[in-house]
Amino acid sequence: MLSAADRPTLARLLHPVAWWVWAVGLAAAASRTTNPFLLLLVIAVAAWTVLERREIGGSNAFAVFLAIGLLAIVLRLAMVAVLGGGVTGRVVLVRLPEVPLPDWAAGVRIGGPVTAEGLLSAAYEGLRLAAILACLGAANALASPRRLLRYVPATLYDVGTAVVVGLTYAPQMVEDAGRVRAARRLRGHSGRGLRELAHLAVPVLEGALERSLDLAASMESRGYGRSVHRTARSRRAGSLLTMVGLLGVVAGLYGLLDGSTPALLGLPLLVVGVLLAGAALLVGARRDRRSAYRRDPWGLPEWVVVVTGVVPAVVLVVGSQQAWEGLVPVQVPLTFPALPILAVAAVLVAALASVLAPLPPQRAALDAARAARPAVPSDTMVPS
Repeated sequence: MLSAADRPTLARLLHPVAWWVWAVGLAAAASRTTNPFLLLLVIAVAAWTVLERREIGGSNAFAVFLAIGLLAIVLRLAMVAVLGGGVTGRVVLVRLPEVPLPDWAAGVRIGGPVTAEGLLSAAYEGLRLAAILACLGAANALASPRRLLRYVPATLYDVGTAVVVGLTYAPQMVEDAGRVRAARRLRGHSGRGLRELAHLAVPVLEGALERSLDLAASMESRGYGRSVHRTARSRRAGSLLTMVGLLGVVAGLYGLLDGSTPALLGLPLLVVGVLLAGAALLVGARRDRRSAYRRDPWGLPEWVVVVTGVVPAVVLVVGSQQAWEGLVPVQVPLTFPALPILAVAAVLVAALASVLAPLPPQRAALDAARAARPAVPSDTMVPS
């Protein structure tokens, strides 16, 4: 018999770790290809999942990350057009005035011919970065980073707090800026120009400061806080072991995401880093005690969402190792990118999370209210 946490139809918030594993797996899949159709499919899957499973009133960080991804594509195209680099093409679209450079700057140019192949390669690379940012934006929209802070080990509580603040500060300021701009427009201001931007800075920063003070006061009134009883020697040893382990994890993840790195920089280094970091966390957790209040359950829906995110990562990593046709389109000569069917199916598996994950409580309540609302016949006359 399934428990309450294992029922996929039960309205509840999914565990934030499950959403982040799903998003990281989808981002890892996007990092292994430059096929524009696959990358657009990754963005579409992330957007659809956010549309279906984002809680009402939750963070709208996904739109912000999409805008940053679009900006990354534009900057990539501009840099390749002005500074060159990347693929050397044959089809010249335009010739920009070229600035002569000294001999020691060989390989670097400013201006010169702009080729279609070079711009296409830059667009592919920029679109890959935009897809990865879209996956991270989906994770921020589906599971607030502040919820992750409850599951950070006690040894990394301070570091986790700094990371959570960094992940939530920019999207929250964008939302505050939108509210202030809308309020100023209601008062007759145009809302454009650098002068108007300067007028937005003070109320946005003031609102962020007031919100921080209110949160700190509410936490203090509820007895939040912690006391750590550790010697200086154990603290230094634990910090060193943790830092070495985290560096190994970061280097290992970079090796997995970048197919051009040596094999030893990928999975082996990641495993060693995880073991070292895990040992440091276990040692520190014995001394740093933290209390928990109503932790999110981990049931069958969490496992399903994790699997749907891991499948595309595994399939595309294997495909990149075996050099499947279409994962990295050929730019010289210009050809229409092939579409690997197995990779498309793997990315579509991630879209199952939008159906198999439970509905958030407020969204489920709104859907129930709409379903219970009596339907009005189309031929009913409304009296004047």
